[in-house]
Amino acid sequence: MKIAILGTRGIPNYYGGFEQCAEFLALGLVKLGHDVTVYNSHNHPYKQSNWNGVNLVHCYDPEDKLGTVGQFVYDLNCILDLRKRKVDIILQLGYTSSSVWGWLLPKSVVVTTNMDGLEWKRTKYSGKVRSFLLWAEKLGVKHSDHLISDSKGIQDYIREKYGKQSCYIPYGADVFENPREAVLNEYGLAKQQYDLLVARLEPENSIEIILDGVQLANTNRQFLVIGKDETKYGEYLKKKYRSSRNIRFLGGIYDMGKLDSIRYFSNIYFHGHTVGGTNPSLLEAMASNSLVCANDNSFNKYILGIDGLYFTDSNDVAKMLEKTDKMQDIYQAMLKANFAKLKATYSWDTIVSQYLEHFKSIVGNTTRSK
Repeated sequence: MKIAILGTRGIPNYYGGFEQCAEFLALGLVKLGHDVTVYNSHNHPYKQSNWNGVNLVHCYDPEDKLGTVGQFVYDLNCILDLRKRKVDIILQLGYTSSSVWGWLLPKSVVVTTNMDGLEWKRTKYSGKVRSFLLWAEKLGVKHSDHLISDSKGIQDYIREKYGKQSCYIPYGADVFENPREAVLNEYGLAKQQYDLLVARLEPENSIEIILDGVQLANTNRQFLVIGKDETKYGEYLKKKYRSSRNIRFLGGIYDMGKLDSIRYFSNIYFHGHTVGGTNPSLLEAMASNSLVCANDNSFNKYILGIDGLYFTDSNDVAKMLEKTDKMQDIYQAMLKANFAKLKATYSWDTIVSQYLEHFKSIVGNTTRSK
């Protein structure tokens, strides 16, 4: 099959979850003998037209000049280029800025869209933006022949709201088995003597709830905040907690080997995400031997089940920090169970196979009106 992947800034991954998904998926499909094209921003650091057998098409992307509006221009340029090519399957990763151009997608080619999380629920957006995102979601459903959900919660939502079936395929993660203790020396850390969170510093990721809990807790362990903090909200957080003796803002760490090692040797990893499906950072935490304490919601519970800890407020966070020692047998059993889940359900080989089966089942089956 000839498969085109839209909706990311490109591969190899220098940005986030969908780029990571596109990278592993494209490589896996090429190894299985398929012809894969991934659309890349012209600003992407990798400028070649082929990467490990994956065809790359670089399209003009003015996001650096126009901000968010530039994403819409970039998606339009990708779709206009795609109309000139012959492919069997178009995979859209997300819909936010491409859905307004969905009517331009070639009607003779099967379009399947990964619906991402419930973007319109994100509290960082204004009411007008959230209304637009809900409209974009509707357009994403309308202009797709088939839909993919990365969590059971999203699958239920799409069925209940739009009366549409979607194929459940989660994100993937590879088990991390080569931790480097030397990384701890770089940051002045000791094994199991610190806790942390890794996230975009945004309100819906429960950052303040977690850090308020750190301040309430009677513990001497350091608490690391890892995520880009040179933002308006990041500056607010640094100012609010600057007098805390335990809390350290480390900014973003983009070397995955370092980040996974820090997660591996931590005591508790807090995952505060409240919006979205199968969050890549949660799988990465599980893959790097982290004992996860997650926001108590259906998305996180579907992944962790009984093999995680949960919080709803700052008092819960404080209690977890005071009483939980990762090395206890009960928690070591949770870690082993999460490793088993990753290998059985969330390995990239498994995810690639699921996407391929989905593509085989829908090729040639367009449902949009010609």
